[in-house]
Amino acid sequence: MMTPPGPPSAKRNFPRKLLMLPAILALLAGLWAGLLRIGWQLPTLSAQLLMDHGPLMIAGFLGTVISLERAVALSQLFQGRRIFFLTPLLAALGSIAILLPIPIIIPRLMVTLAGLGFLITFIIIYRIQPATHNGVMALGALLWLVGNGLWLIGWPVFRVFPWWAGYLVLTIAGERLELARVLILKRAARGWFMLTIAVFLVGLVVSLFAYDPGLRISGAGFAALGVWLWQFDVARRTIRHKALPQFIAACLLPGYIWLTFGGLLWLWFGGQYPAGPVYDAMLHTIFVGFVLSMIFGHAPVIIPAVLGMPIKFSPVFYVHLVLLHLSLALRLAGDLFFWHSLRQWGGLLNEVAVILFLAVTVVAARRGQKEQVN
Repeated sequence: MMTPPGPPSAKRNFPRKLLMLPAILALLAGLWAGLLRIGWQLPTLSAQLLMDHGPLMIAGFLGTVISLERAVALSQLFQGRRIFFLTPLLAALGSIAILLPIPIIIPRLMVTLAGLGFLITFIIIYRIQPATHNGVMALGALLWLVGNGLWLIGWPVFRVFPWWAGYLVLTIAGERLELARVLILKRAARGWFMLTIAVFLVGLVVSLFAYDPGLRISGAGFAALGVWLWQFDVARRTIRHKALPQFIAACLLPGYIWLTFGGLLWLWFGGQYPAGPVYDAMLHTIFVGFVLSMIFGHAPVIIPAVLGMPIKFSPVFYVHLVLLHLSLALRLAGDLFFWHSLRQWGGLLNEVAVILFLAVTVVAARRGQKEQVN
């Protein structure tokens, strides 16, 4: 992680908190849209909202938060330069624009420019530190740019989601590879890691011309990567620790299982289901089981570095973590056995877990600030 230690001052982190507001708005709107898509009878708010669940969650919420974390790191490295915050600003504005009654080309263009800015960010990072993990994360940034570009030119979201999934998974995998250096991995282990990435990328390229076989190939890459992370990630050791390190490991290890399972679903079903319950299962094993679990684990470390708000760890953190994984299991059972009510309740409880995560994090931040003052 490039973010230097030490929280930023309140004056400097105020604009960062402002950038988080549209990200949280995009998250809440995306959660609402998700409930609509899964069949809950709620006010639609806008005709377009039903179609914007994925873009709001990935381009709006995650795109803003992840690019903000990197912008903070580079800004501090380059003596406070603010040009790096243009990327999260574009992602934040794009997430707001998705919700407005304006031509859809405008938010799509904004998030595509944000993707370009994110790629430039990682090119700079790689030039500073030309390491394998930074190269993998730069590939993730490239996938976000390509995915946003495909969305910009009008490709349907079901054709775009593998690129967005690749952006998130490669970003996380690159970070975990960086931390795995403490284990002094053998050359064969590193070779296995790069092979899984290569298989996934080959599948993405194939999917441009032949969607079904390409998605199956990418699924094989994801499944193999999940096995690698389970086998070699430092979380296998830190799970024996206590307090926050143990909690982080408890978030990561189930996520690797979901990544493997999600990859196997892609491999088995391919592109046969562009919508419906099976498609829902293929997406949410990755985006909920893997990505959100990683966010739950990394938030207590990232938030203090980015926003200067210390997080006071509590065993209560396990409540939203356990709820996330149990509700995802219910949702997938409903998806794969075509049990609609189970799928609905699983999806609703997924979102309750996310709201609990936000609430617990806010309370923990306030407790941390009080202890810091005292």
